[in-house]
Amino acid sequence: MDKLKQIEAFVDVAEKGSLARAAMEQDITPVMLGRRIDALEKRLGVKLMHRTTRHLTLTEEGAVFLDHCRKLLSDLDSAEEIISEGRHKATGHLIVSAPAAFGRIHVASHAPAFIAANPEVRISFNLTDHVVDLVREGYDLGIRIGGSIDPNFVAVKLAANRRVVCGTPAYFELHGIPKTLEELARHNCLAFNLQGGQQRGWYFQKSGKTVTVKANGNLDCNDGELLHRWASEGLGLAWRSTWEIEPQLASGALITVLDKYALPEYDIMAVYPKPKHLPAKVRFFIEALKAVYAKPGYWMRPR
Repeated sequence: MDKLKQIEAFVDVAEKGSLARAAMEQDITPVMLGRRIDALEKRLGVKLMHRTTRHLTLTEEGAVFLDHCRKLLSDLDSAEEIISEGRHKATGHLIVSAPAAFGRIHVASHAPAFIAANPEVRISFNLTDHVVDLVREGYDLGIRIGGSIDPNFVAVKLAANRRVVCGTPAYFELHGIPKTLEELARHNCLAFNLQGGQQRGWYFQKSGKTVTVKANGNLDCNDGELLHRWASEGLGLAWRSTWEIEPQLASGALITVLDKYALPEYDIMAVYPKPKHLPAKVRFFIEALKAVYAKPGYWMRPR
């Protein structure tokens, strides 16, 4: 039996959560689909999923294998798309969502050059710090910074980034330097409010687990640039991305604290719904951003 059909059957059933639903979409019988998965498990020598008439659950090995299979199928789709006739030209309307400040400085600012190279593309941006539903609201692409990604979406890393707690030397001279996460409660933490969509708090890693610390202070807002400005003025501590404070860290205008608790990765990603065929306009725009961000010294340039 064809290896690719076995893998496609496994991924489809795992994502649909049901042999019947997957079989209906593929227009084959559940028995045939089940035989493909049986053959795959026999070939691998491991059990990938537990199946009953009502429930389907992945084994530990099945969950690991699913991630690899998804990437394999995605890579195969991309390879086919790249060599398919007529897929070397970006056309159409590209609709992009991105965080407000980052989108303004590092995404929309590169649109004119992209359109100059791809004149048959028109781009619309929605710059907001709220996480939008890309499918329901009709976006081709979302730019995300950190956070979890829906398994039904593809995430492409555009650039490395971390989230750090920072403040000015003057602030730390007056209020001291927090050494533990618990000590943040004694500091003026500048945070997003309800309208800013970050009510759960600041995320850290402690003893190998992600933990949340509620940030409280005498100023809050729904705008990341304003939080950055307040921190730069010595009004309190902020939890900011390295992409926006890198020049100040280099000059010593801002100092990071609690670095040992920082999440190891809070990367800048391009996210899009899993398609059968990724449109050239999306693929080209992702590659253009990756190329710009990879230029030496890009993140140190004055904003």
